[in-house]
Amino acid sequence: MLVISIQSQVVHGHVGNSAAAYAIQAEGVNVAAVPTTLLSNHPRYPTLRGRVLETELVADLLRGVEERNLVDEAAILVTGYLGSPGNAAVVADFVERALIRNSKLVYLCDPVIGDDGRVYVADGILDVVRHRLLPAANLTTPNQFELGLLAGLDIADAQGLRAASAALAGTGRIDVVATGCTLADTAEGQVETILCADGQLSRFATPRLPIRPSGTGDLLAGLIAAHLARGIATEAAVRLAVETIFAVLVRTQEAGTAEMRLVPLPTRKA
Repeated sequence: MLVISIQSQVVHGHVGNSAAAYAIQAEGVNVAAVPTTLLSNHPRYPTLRGRVLETELVADLLRGVEERNLVDEAAILVTGYLGSPGNAAVVADFVERALIRNSKLVYLCDPVIGDDGRVYVADGILDVVRHRLLPAANLTTPNQFELGLLAGLDIADAQGLRAASAALAGTGRIDVVATGCTLADTAEGQVETILCADGQLSRFATPRLPIRPSGTGDLLAGLIAAHLARGIATEAAVRLAVETIFAVLVRTQEAGTAEMRLVPLPTRKA
């Protein structure tokens, strides 16, 4: 079992592959973690060191993944934060080659383009995600804002979420896991993760805690990927991932830390 995960990497904290890689391994699945950035920490801190990796370096690392035949071994391919339009383009090239090379490969696209009503990536990245990555994906994990932005629709209720998911799919098929959802009928004090597959919604609600550590979406995508690689069905994979995320958040709140308390990772068996 192998997951190829192409995301950011930080020295301190748990975002991108620094959240997902450990989670995947903790579930007993191997991971080939390809960095798109190498930073001291996530950007919410007062200072930030390191940089987005050069496009030539990212392309070279991905060629190495191919040369080691990891695409043939992999069950799941994950992409997350891309860092630059150039990196987005070479990652899209890799995704296209990988899906041709391994027809059984499941591609999970985590858009990572914005939150709280704000886009925080360059226009070139958004274009690649919308026009190249999502059309190739089997599964995507946007937050509520990202889903609405990518679909060009406002999402206020379940009907709107279905419409947005259908817009992302276009004429193809893509399952959507919408995170951080607060819909018209979401219970007060709750937040939902909602799977839309074939127009049917599976809703997973948890209490909304008064903390918002960075990286929860990256951790969720990694956990879903690990469960899928283990042969667990999508709905069960999402449910297990949501349960683990909530347990991590509870422990983080109890510890009073700014970063997620991952170790040891609470695991849930299907």
